[in-house]
Amino acid sequence: MKKFSSYLFLFILVLIINLANITNTFADSRRISIKEISVFKDGHVFVLHEENLPTDSNGNVVLDYIPNPILGTFWPYSIDPNAKLVGVSTGIRKISVERTALNIESLIAANIGSEVLITEKGVEDKDPIQYQATILSIPTRTSEELAATSSVNTPEQLAQKSGLVLLKTNNGVKVLSISQIQDITFKNPFNTKLTEEELRTQMTLKLDWGKQKLAPSAKVGLVYVQKGIRWIPSYRVNLDGNGNAVVKLQATLLNELADLNDVSVNLVVGVPTFVFENSLDPMSLQQSIAQLSNYFDNSRRDGYSNATRSNNFSFDGRDNDITTQRIITNQSTNSSTQTGDLGPDFQNAGQTEDLFVFKLKNISLKRGERMVVTLAEQTFKYKDVYVVDLPFSPPSELSRNISSQQQLELARLMKTPKATHKIRITNNGTHPFTTAPALITSNDSVLAEGLLTYTSIGATTDLEITKAINILAKKTETESKRTPNAVRWNGDDYSRSDIASSVSLTNLYKQPVYLEITRYVLGNVDSASNTGEIKAINVLEDDSFLGLSGYNNYSYNWPSWWNRFNGVGKISWKTTLEPGKNITFDYNWHYFWR
Repeated sequence: MKKFSSYLFLFILVLIINLANITNTFADSRRISIKEISVFKDGHVFVLHEENLPTDSNGNVVLDYIPNPILGTFWPYSIDPNAKLVGVSTGIRKISVERTALNIESLIAANIGSEVLITEKGVEDKDPIQYQATILSIPTRTSEELAATSSVNTPEQLAQKSGLVLLKTNNGVKVLSISQIQDITFKNPFNTKLTEEELRTQMTLKLDWGKQKLAPSAKVGLVYVQKGIRWIPSYRVNLDGNGNAVVKLQATLLNELADLNDVSVNLVVGVPTFVFENSLDPMSLQQSIAQLSNYFDNSRRDGYSNATRSNNFSFDGRDNDITTQRIITNQSTNSSTQTGDLGPDFQNAGQTEDLFVFKLKNISLKRGERMVVTLAEQTFKYKDVYVVDLPFSPPSELSRNISSQQQLELARLMKTPKATHKIRITNNGTHPFTTAPALITSNDSVLAEGLLTYTSIGATTDLEITKAINILAKKTETESKRTPNAVRWNGDDYSRSDIASSVSLTNLYKQPVYLEITRYVLGNVDSASNTGEIKAINVLEDDSFLGLSGYNNYSYNWPSWWNRFNGVGKISWKTTLEPGKNITFDYNWHYFWR
């Protein structure tokens, strides 16, 4: 009998240890690891979770993690060949959680039945009193009692504990306010852990095992798209002065989604269209989306116009060349009052690009941390280009429609035309460039910071460096002829003014410069010297016209007849000017007026 008792005790001990291990396993199993993410510049991220997780008594997998996916992008699945996923449910459920007791009330609740020495606080001038007691209970209204006494459809409630404790003393059962206990001494070893109930939103993946026996675990996964991780590209362009530009690309990762541990990360060039990006899936915890900082708030970003396209870039980099630098912020990731930004953002970022993916391996990044990842480095050919854009001025007949502030701005633009030094980079790599800030250096000396715009493979892009003060530009215009009543339309007579114009450029540099000159006129171009190219343009479709400084800041109340007789003319010249030389471009144009 004694031997049997020993075996029974050993069996019970092993069973308790195993149950404890099972409990811990299930506590950990409510979290599903992230295996892979695909990150877009606008803050959306495609997330893939996948893991072999324990099942409950019904053969289902229960998760604490609830994402906030865009409507229509949430797709759970089962990989286990014996378990078919038949449904997913989310809701607030009551669970038991073991935690360390941190105050007298918690220690009392964790040690019901223990013999203790109670020290009560003294009342008024009296000294504290001590006595032996046994902890009986803390009066509590259970969840079942609250449910039975509450109105219909009342949400599930946690048990309500009183602030009292029932103590068995030599004189009977004493009811004492826990706040009156000064200290408590346990006579025997005591529990420091307390199991309490709490309400937690959980997701249940319901599995159908068919005729198979319920397995202790099943491999399941989730995929969805939501906001929470961004990547911001930036460049460093180093010029060697001999036509070669070493371009380095790096990405700043901002993680406000979840802890990433040894995750595969795809940095996506371009952004797909998410039709329901402002609608959360009903399966989500919608209130937690408000915890994202301003880095993920599209409405607060400083955007460039659509004429400056925002797109992504990649180099032909190798995984083993990637270096990272971790940046841990001191700001709370749950605060919605964060301000500032970690780099420029662009309106409609990536919407006009073809998709390309940069693959990174083994990335670990805690929620709330930032990381700088050096992606790649490549050498490209570039060409120095000096661009002269000559802004138009509206005819005097329209001056009454322009405000005084607009007139001053136009006068500033027209006063002294200036050449702009740009470098024209040919993308002969294997991936497109993206729109991003670019630090321009030469021999490690900073020249400028510009904006590198989206460039397809095989195309070229211009990166502005500075105003070229050693290229002198002068423009002259005179009315060479005026013809009253030149045409008649709808009973009205219209006069014609002919304008003789010229542009003179002088190269004060010590080396030849390649020039590109563009002149727009509000009228019709008749001729241009030096093989100038003449075009009549649609101002809504010409990117160069829309991109010129100051042009889209003004609108005029054009007369109804204006476009019948007058348009917008464009003249372009391209030439190489030797050092110390001067060149003049003549052109003639006209417009009608009434």
